[in-house]
Amino acid sequence: MDDSLIGLLRFGPDGWGDELAAGLRITLLLAFTTAPVALLAGFTLALMRRSGDRRFKIPATVFATIFKGLPELITLFIVYYGLSMAISWVLSFVTEVHIEISAFLAGVMALGAVQASFASEVFMGALNGINKGQVEAAEALGLGRWAILRKILIPQVLRLALPGLGNLWLVLLKDTALVSVIALPDLLRRTFIAVGSTKEPFFFFAVAIGIYFVISMISMAVLALLEARYSRGYAR
Repeated sequence: MDDSLIGLLRFGPDGWGDELAAGLRITLLLAFTTAPVALLAGFTLALMRRSGDRRFKIPATVFATIFKGLPELITLFIVYYGLSMAISWVLSFVTEVHIEISAFLAGVMALGAVQASFASEVFMGALNGINKGQVEAAEALGLGRWAILRKILIPQVLRLALPGLGNLWLVLLKDTALVSVIALPDLLRRTFIAVGSTKEPFFFFAVAIGIYFVISMISMAVLALLEARYSRGYAR
């Protein structure tokens, strides 16, 4: 590869290495912030959808159905523009303060809602894979709901759901690139800026692809270790 192209990746005023590194930091921060939000919301949705109480089951089912059907980009626009307008409209009755949701928060909310909807399906499948007799036996022994959830359900759900959740994590890593359209300076947006300034699209997009590929490979290795850890003691 041409040394002049390699020089474009230098850190400092003469290269784009620091800009790409800053974009990578935003991308990872967005992914690691969204993932726990989506997991917690997805597990809650799964429990609500399995509930016999229609007050919980119907809203959770409607929420999951809507956000599974909407494209992620449209969801992002709805949250970033629509939610800001809605909040400002409500506040207009009591104050003239204008509220605008940040691009980062909009990304977390939009991607979190979509990921939570799909994660709820993964968790429901995992919960269905647990023998109901275990819960009944725990209730017979006098264990409360929280103890059953913490000691019986969650450890087994993690084992059964990890493959599906791992796939969702890899999807989330790629979906973080969507926030570039609302001016969040993530890795892809920094790449576009570098391309516009240097007129070297093939080089910088190849670098971005390589970075995403490395992150995905590391994630797959970590997920494989987690699956092995939570599968200890179980017959394959």
